Amino acid sequence: MKIAARSRIKSPWLFHLNTGSCAGCDIEIVATLTPRYDVERLGCILVGSPRHADVLLVTGPVTRQMLPRFIRVYEQVPEPKVVVAVGVCAISGSPFVGSQMIEGPPDKIVPVDVYVAGCPPRPEAIVNGIVTALKKKFG
Repeated sequence: MKIAARSRIKSPWLFHLNTGSCAGCDIEIVATLTPRYDVERLGCILVGSPRHADVLLVTGPVTRQMLPRFIRVYEQVPEPKVVVAVGVCAISGSPFVGSQMIEGPPDKIVPVDVYVAGCPPRPEAIVNGIVTALKKKFG
């Protein structure tokens, strides 16, 4: 397990899930992959399946329609699970608080390791959140 944990710290694979946001945070996550911020030099890549992911990036409040899908994706991420909530909507549900279609922020459904604040957060903050989550989980 030590070798696997060490490799996850050095090159984390990310799976991004939009659970109902306005796509502002999604654009910033994509911006972290551009040559300006170049997180691929750190080994971070977006993967197409949660089964291959080390880190689950969640944006937006969880809508009623996304709830079963969100739980299914979370269960598919291998142990130990690392979840990073990106943006104000994923942290508190704002500005959608009180809507009948919102089940709540992701931390009411699954445990979240790190919160990245901002609307939308800067790419530097997203990278810092990923690094913080990995250090917290894998020491």
